[in-house]
Amino acid sequence: MRIAIIGLGFMGSTHLKGLQTVTGATLTAVAEVDPVKRSGDMSGIQGNLGGPGEKFDFSTVAQYADAAEAFGDPNVDAVDICLPTHLHKPLTLAALRAGKHVLVEKPMGLHLAECEEMIAAAEGAGKILMAAQVLRFFPAYTALKRVLDSGELGPVRTALFRRRCAAPAWSQWLKQADKSGGGVFDLLIHDVDIACFLFGKPRAVSATGYENLGAGIDMLTAQLHYDHIPSVTISGGWHHPKAYPFSMEYTVSAEGGTIDYSTDNRPPALYDAAGEVTALALDEADGYAAEIQYFADCVNAGKQPEMCMPRDSAQSVHVALCMNESRAHGGAVVDC
Repeated sequence: MRIAIIGLGFMGSTHLKGLQTVTGATLTAVAEVDPVKRSGDMSGIQGNLGGPGEKFDFSTVAQYADAAEAFGDPNVDAVDICLPTHLHKPLTLAALRAGKHVLVEKPMGLHLAECEEMIAAAEGAGKILMAAQVLRFFPAYTALKRVLDSGELGPVRTALFRRRCAAPAWSQWLKQADKSGGGVFDLLIHDVDIACFLFGKPRAVSATGYENLGAGIDMLTAQLHYDHIPSVTISGGWHHPKAYPFSMEYTVSAEGGTIDYSTDNRPPALYDAAGEVTALALDEADGYAAEIQYFADCVNAGKQPEMCMPRDSAQSVHVALCMNESRAHGGAVVDC
């Protein structure tokens, strides 16, 4: 698979790093309006994960200022769209019309209708479309899924997924709800998607919180209502600009024990009903590299991405939007 990365901001540079260890995929083009980044110099990039950006050797890579040029490049089989959310639909549709397979960053779109249009276009073109819901590939979360899928702990009784960070100072578009969907939507889409991956789509949601994007505050606590699990909670958001540290965590309790994880020095572990603690076995792969590897494998084999189907990603967008709707209406229960 010959791939072009579209957009070389924080996420585009993260995907570049991941791509370096992917087999069966070759970077043949990049598209970026900033000539400095387009040259391979991403040392000025910042984000909420990892350190500063770095420099890449693009001497053998086609460099385009316009994404349309990359879409028209015959040496490109697939594109990786790492641009603001409001651009996901138009660029995905353009890439599919050009005959390219598409990996598009999360959230898949701003509205369910957008996602459905993208899915229909991919089906009509006979191409692979996958949204980059990377948590499905993060070792701490793949380990959780393996244990729950094994059934060894019995029924799940409660689950909490939490994700917090400072309001971004590096990407002003995130503070514009018409471009990002809002900070909570953009950030907690990860936890919504992993909850749906583990437990299925909830029948309804309710949420409370506070939003003031201009002040860098956007927080929400939501209940996902299931008939088979008493409590599934998603909580987090932005806590003022710049300084607040990024963290993510989960606690999932079943009849046979509790699985707990936090980026605050608590690796995934099972605390079982007998009072014993067992560290969960973790995959060694970086989540971003594993995600791109899976996409490349699907493209090379001509197989749909069953581990991360676009309809699942569209469903997560819908649930996250329902959470925002509930918060806007004082915690009203919103059917999904």
